[in-house]
Parts: sequence; structure tokens; C-alpha cells
Amino acid sequence: MTSRAVQRSDASLTDAIKTEVSRRVVGQDAMVERLLIGLLTGGHILLEGVPGLAKTLAVSSLAETIHSTFHRIQFTPDLLPADIIGTMVFDQKSGDFHPKRGPLFANVILADEINRAPAKVQAALLEAMQEQQVTIGGETYRLEDPFLVLATQNPIEQEGTYPLPEAQLDRFMLKIRVDYPSRDDEKEILWRMAGGQEIPVARVADPVDILRQRKAIAELYMDQKLVDYIVDIVRGTRAPQDVGLPDLRPLVAYGASPRASIYLARAARAHAFLRGRAYVVPEDVKAVAPDVLRHRVLLTFEAEAEDMTSDDVIARMLEAVDVP
Repeated sequence: MTSRAVQRSDASLTDAIKTEVSRRVVGQDAMVERLLIGLLTGGHILLEGVPGLAKTLAVSSLAETIHSTFHRIQFTPDLLPADIIGTMVFDQKSGDFHPKRGPLFANVILADEINRAPAKVQAALLEAMQEQQVTIGGETYRLEDPFLVLATQNPIEQEGTYPLPEAQLDRFMLKIRVDYPSRDDEKEILWRMAGGQEIPVARVADPVDILRQRKAIAELYMDQKLVDYIVDIVRGTRAPQDVGLPDLRPLVAYGASPRASIYLARAARAHAFLRGRAYVVPEDVKAVAPDVLRHRVLLTFEAEAEDMTSDDVIARMLEAVDVP
């Protein structure tokens, strides 16, 4: 099969996934595309938005389009690490302990309201998200491939929630802010959902297809000038004065780590792939930079006093860094 035929097949597959998801999810095209970017790069995603914006529906619908295993974990304050990774169970007949695997053993994990779980549960997720493995009773078990954590959190409800630690946030490739749909989209949502009938979604992809596309995305051409561009943007979040923004220096407490550079390059490649290109352009980097960086740029109290957000800092950074 020629490379051109492979590209057409890949494009038709991603289009089919988006078409199936859009049967249920209306007016959230940007969110659905970012979910695809995570799926096609193996990058975990954090979805932030008020209740009722189809975050959970989008994730579950995406999982249904793939012939894979899907588990939803409802995070609560009384959740224990063993509730998600599993534990050792004693077998009275054999007199031995054997592992009982938890819901984390699946291809796609929906961590619903992740910020409701305490720190010890967040810590249990770190190994799984970074190493794609968990430890039960001293034994290490590999998780299925592909493995993807898609988490949701509510930004406005503070009672009974635990802010995610920076180490946990850094494991998410993208943090997506989900906003309200337009008036026309909301009317369409009403027409589709008000009847209460279930909208079916077809399975159009296999894990093998996803892994093949991941390999194709990793091989997309990226010019050295674009590599420099990505590095300059990420380094600019640590030292704004180096990109001509000395006024931002007192406002930024911590900038993005080199992991952000890696994720920004991966996400830009996937963005180009979804547009049918075999190469990355600066617009791909600009499009995904806010989602990659917003949870990695920590601001000072002075910035909060001036109503400056991380998105504001990133927007100014993208304006200041020279485009190749």
C-alpha cells in the first residue's frame, strides 16, 4: 500500500470517529478534536468545565467508537487507591493470594470529577499515567495499550474537592477548557436530546488502527526552525524577559518544564495530521499551545491581583516569540 493510500485511510478513519461522536455531542468541535489529539498521541487529557457541557458524554462516546475496553471511575472523597488499581485477594481453596485487578485496567479511563479524590488516590494514578503500569502486592503489571486517561473536573465547586498537585497536572498533555455552546447549537442539542431516546454510536476503529496512526504521527516532518520555535515558547514561560516581556517576570512563579516541549511537539504533529498534512506549520503549534501550557504556567499573587490568567500570559508569549 502506498503512503498516499495510508494517509487517505487514516484521514477517513479519524473523520469517521468524529462523525460518530458528533451524533451525540453538538457544538463542542474543539473539545472533540482535542480528545482525538490525545487518543492519537497517547497523551492524557484534563477537561475542565461546569456540569452539563457534555464532557462525560464526549469521552464515553469516543470510547464507544473504538473496539476497546472502557471504564468510568467516579472519584469521591472516600475513594482508596485499591479501588482503582486493584488489590491482593486471599483464595481460601488454594491458600494463596492473587491479584484482583481494578478498573484502571482498560484502554480508555474516564476519571470523572478527578479533583474530588484525596492525594493518596492522585498519587496512585501517577505511576499508571507516566509508566503505564501499576504495582499490586509488590508485583508490577503493565496496562493495556493503548492506554488513555481522560479526566473531568468542575472549576466552580470547591466544597469537598482537592486541588490537583502540580506533579499530577504535569502528566496531562492537554488541559481543555469547555465553554457553553452557541444558541444555534443549544437548539440542536434540545432537538436531539429532549426526547430521551438513546443515540447509537458505531464502532469504527480498532486499537491496532490507533497504534498505527500514532506511529504515522510520530514520523510527521517537523523542520528544525519549528523545533526552535517550540523551545523558545516554552523557555519564554520560564524567563519572559528573554523574549522581550520583562513586565511578565514578576507575574510568573513557575514556567513550563521540558515535558511541555515534548507534548507541544506531539500535539502539533497530531493537529497537522488531522488536517491531512504530512508536515507541521507554525499555526499547528499556536493552535495547541494554550491547551498544552495553561496548566503548566503558575502565576504569582501579583498576577491574580491584576486579574491575569495563564491564558493571558501564553497569548502574549505567542505574540512575542518570532514565528519562523
